[in-house]
Amino acid sequence: MDSTVSILANVVGATSDWVKSVFEFQFAKAVIFEVNIGGHLFVEGLLLVVILFLLSQKSYIPPKRPLTKKEIDELCEEWAPEPLIPSITDEMKHEPPVLESAAGPHTIVNGKDVVNFASANYLGLLGSQELLETCTTALEKYGVGSCGPRGFYGTIDVHLDCEARIAKYMGTPDSILYSYGLSTMFSAIPAFCKKGDVVVADEGVHWGIQNGLQLSRSTIIYFKHNNMESLRNTLEKVTQENKQAKKLRRYIVVEAVYQNSGKIAPLGEIIKLKEKYRFRVLLDESNSIGVLGSSGRGLTEHCKVSADKIDIITAAMGHALATEGGFCTGNARVIDHQRLSSSGYVFSASLPPYLASAAIKAIDIVEEKTELLVKLRQNIAMLTKGLSDIKGLEIVNDPLSPIIFLTLKKTTGSSMGDLQVLEDIADHVLKEDSVFIVTSKRSTLDKCKLPVGIRLFVSAAHSESDLAKASKSLKRAAASLLPVQD
Repeated sequence: MDSTVSILANVVGATSDWVKSVFEFQFAKAVIFEVNIGGHLFVEGLLLVVILFLLSQKSYIPPKRPLTKKEIDELCEEWAPEPLIPSITDEMKHEPPVLESAAGPHTIVNGKDVVNFASANYLGLLGSQELLETCTTALEKYGVGSCGPRGFYGTIDVHLDCEARIAKYMGTPDSILYSYGLSTMFSAIPAFCKKGDVVVADEGVHWGIQNGLQLSRSTIIYFKHNNMESLRNTLEKVTQENKQAKKLRRYIVVEAVYQNSGKIAPLGEIIKLKEKYRFRVLLDESNSIGVLGSSGRGLTEHCKVSADKIDIITAAMGHALATEGGFCTGNARVIDHQRLSSSGYVFSASLPPYLASAAIKAIDIVEEKTELLVKLRQNIAMLTKGLSDIKGLEIVNDPLSPIIFLTLKKTTGSSMGDLQVLEDIADHVLKEDSVFIVTSKRSTLDKCKLPVGIRLFVSAAHSESDLAKASKSLKRAAASLLPVQD
């Protein structure tokens, strides 16, 4: 032990003597260009030389040799590929009820007649005899499908008639048809918004718009849901902080009636902000066509805003018009651009002719039978009044919205927990009272951060007894399943 200590002491002493000798070395006290070279500078210079020497050396490269068959087999046995799909959770295993008849105001679920508040059949045109006759005539003349995209022999005269009818109805120069409602939004958006562009969107937009924004690869900025002060601040920030903002294409993306809340966008204020900050506006009218305005022309008519102030208007036709497909309407240049660059139009088979015929007939009915709009608004008011004092839930939608949206007054603390409570209520009213309602359950791809809720789609075809039954059933379920609140 003593010998180890003495050896260590000798090493330390020798090192100390070496350092001392370096600092006392005559070169260490030399003067070069009137600069005193101290001992520490000598040591630092020596270290620099060593570092440069090490950096100049080639790194060690092990000799190359092919893997043996045994090594290859071992690597293959150890390799575990990434799963093609994520693991299935209990929430994903949920099976929604299956309809066994047309999704009218009443439908068949599990062999039982139920009052249907789960389908956006706003004007009750689904199953209309007039639409059925129109579709039958078109089927006999054109067959079922078109068997080709619009640019490759998939354009049929009824498509052109439908586009002209929509443009006339909406008061715009031209329109373009899409074969699938959801593809309208995620095809039209990337056709105009490109990488480097700035898009300011409401945080409550539905998944179809979210997908279109993602595909555009633009810079996406979300503002607080239906909050014009937040929109104003966001536009101001984008304009002031980005020196290139005036040279970029800039868009505001909103829904007329938000599917995720039932709120109605204040279009008049949005137009003022658009003109002040020089943005373009893309408006999705899927849940407002045939619903808002004195003649059902949507939010532009409701807010008394000229359609030419909106740069791009899109809408799905699977709601109030009770058909399928979608359209985009606006000036001729906006429409012509999509015919060449919109993926959903260029590469998809065109809308089946009988559905285009049904859309034309549905628009005719909306214009001729304005009593349907009156009846729808009466039903909305009646159901809203019936649910106004429901315990534990609150109505968050606008009074004129055809989507009655109920959220929990007291959250469980998590979105999944809230959703489970709301689904229990929906299951209860279906089993006990034969009232079919749905929650705003979202896919894993949906990035909407708004509170989940129960959605009731009101129809002009619902009777007063249907509305009263839904109100009473929901009140009983809420009182039974929700905790008592002060």
